[in-house]
Amino acid sequence: MTQTGSTLSPAQTQHAGSAALIALDWGTTSLRAYLFDANGAVLDTRASTAGIMNLPRPAAEGGFDAAFDSAVGGWLDRAPGLPVIAAGMVGSAQGWKEAPYVNAPASAEALVDGIVRVQTARGVTLHIVPGVLQNGELPNVMRGEETQIFGALACAQASAAGSGALIGLPGTHAKWVMVRDARIERFDTFMTGEVFAALSEHTILGRTMTTPDRPDTGAFLRGVRVARDEGKAGMLATIFSTRTLGLTGQLTREQQPDYLSGLLIGHELSGLEASLAQQQTTLAGTALKLIGNEALCERYRLALAQFGCQQAELVKEATERGLWRIATQAGLVGETPGAAQAAQKAS
Repeated sequence: MTQTGSTLSPAQTQHAGSAALIALDWGTTSLRAYLFDANGAVLDTRASTAGIMNLPRPAAEGGFDAAFDSAVGGWLDRAPGLPVIAAGMVGSAQGWKEAPYVNAPASAEALVDGIVRVQTARGVTLHIVPGVLQNGELPNVMRGEETQIFGALACAQASAAGSGALIGLPGTHAKWVMVRDARIERFDTFMTGEVFAALSEHTILGRTMTTPDRPDTGAFLRGVRVARDEGKAGMLATIFSTRTLGLTGQLTREQQPDYLSGLLIGHELSGLEASLAQQQTTLAGTALKLIGNEALCERYRLALAQFGCQQAELVKEATERGLWRIATQAGLVGETPGAAQAAQKAS
């Protein structure tokens, strides 16, 4: 198992007694752990490739416990009583223990009510945050993103957006989430990242592509504009242009991947625009927030500008903020040092 991060530095070791929470962002292919102090500040982090589909040994042979101990065992050795919370695919049907979805509209309180618990081999209780289900004719789900969203809403300005806020989470399965009155109201999922990988690796489009040394913004924006202006017939009618523009000398082999990326993201945003139109709004009239990899979010900012949206703000540390917020609302930690003890005395 590959692991990065470190044990506490000498300065951090001196303050190890102030550690108040261990939080895990446990996905399909990776695991990231955070050690928080009593003020919600991150003291230390650890990361590994031990996602739920890449455990050091099979789950039936203690794979989850092994990954857990490798990631946070050192912290628990020094502070055995620390509460532990986790979000992500660790709560899926393939995870350590399934945390059933909470129905949308979903509040942070609903997520707390849906927390499930699993006892680890070392006797520590792991609190697993549930995902969110949007039921209907075409059901939609998220698991892990809900925690990031409530982390973004922990910012005062976002929390004040009672009239509604749009949050985008670009990635393999991009999510666009409408939040209203501090609840996840509805959301759309676009398989943009996965479709890009499939098209570039497993279709004829990939045969003329060469991965460039650096992104080609011009080719990317060309793809976005084609989707926006020429995409009325849909993505299936435009993606072959990745090949034909190459065959006619209008795109180099190195430009084709960025063009295809722009084309797919452009179709994603066109679909989002159509969804927003049903709610009597547009991308141009929406101030939105982006959560995710900074380089990818910057690419989406460029694409959004082609649709008239100039107010796309990147939210940093959304995962950490979300895990801390849910742990606080679940009573695992106090909002300020001593708050949990004071609450217990008052009860």
